Amino acid sequence: LRRGTLREEGARGERIVVGRIVIDLVRQEGLIDDQPIDFTATGLRLLHFLASHPGRVFDRAHLISRTIGDHAIVLDRNIDVHVRSLRRKLGPYRDYIETVRGVGYRFRDTRRTES
Repeated sequence: LRRGTLREEGARGERIVVGRIVIDLVRQEGLIDDQPIDFTATGLRLLHFLASHPGRVFDRAHLISRTIGDHAIVLDRNIDVHVRSLRRKLGPYRDYIETVRGVGYRFRDTRRTES
């Protein structure tokens, strides 16, 4: 079985499709199995960022910088709360977000062949 990440770029922005998950920052929406999911703006940016870099590990500080911004006063552990919420909303796809103990998080590289 081969699954992949598809990035659709257009004049209006990016849309990422990973299996049955669609992340569209321009429309500020996420879909799972063609059903809209109520992601927060930060949650959607976090999911989009991780899915844009499958297999790459990011520490909490980097994720905060890329999804919340350097201007906000945020604790590193706030990312953990956002990840926990994302996993809950991803339901059967929660394992796509992996914890790398002592480092941070990564989006599972679904381009690998699974047997």
